[in-house]
Amino acid sequence: MENALEAIHNRRSVRAYEDKAVPKDLIDKVIDAGLWAPSGMGRQSAIVVAVTDKEKISWLSELNRKIGGWKEGFDPFYGAPVVLMVLGKKDMPTYVCDGSLMIGTMGIAAEELGLGSCWIHRAKEESEMPEVQEWLSSLGVPEGYEGVGHLILGYPVKDKVAAPQPRKDGRVFWAE
Repeated sequence: MENALEAIHNRRSVRAYEDKAVPKDLIDKVIDAGLWAPSGMGRQSAIVVAVTDKEKISWLSELNRKIGGWKEGFDPFYGAPVVLMVLGKKDMPTYVCDGSLMIGTMGIAAEELGLGSCWIHRAKEESEMPEVQEWLSSLGVPEGYEGVGHLILGYPVKDKVAAPQPRKDGRVFWAE
């Protein structure tokens, strides 16, 4: 239990990655942790698309950049060698929460395994694009799924990881 608490306290949003591939077995462990995340009524409807192909990551990054309105040349995936795109089944009332829990759980698992991670938004908008729908379909993803978010993974550039910020006061209320 102490390792889990340490991973929760130590996890940071990493925005600089080494140019080093992540072994598939570590990616599988991160994904497996996400598959064990809680889900509404135990439905387990959130899915993961694991992307390690550099060209596909560049393509998704460029789509994400345009959606975000950033200048050409900006990489919203920060050079990460792995993108885990989490999608939820739109007809499940808890799909956004389920996918969010999956992403958060995978981020903690990544920290425990010595990987950096960062949640990246705009997966919803990407998943609505015809070219992304076509790509997802080619991977076997059924219709009816919508992007919740991405978790980027990789080995963090150590001197670029932000120090933790103190926790803000006044965020806990007791009803005893």
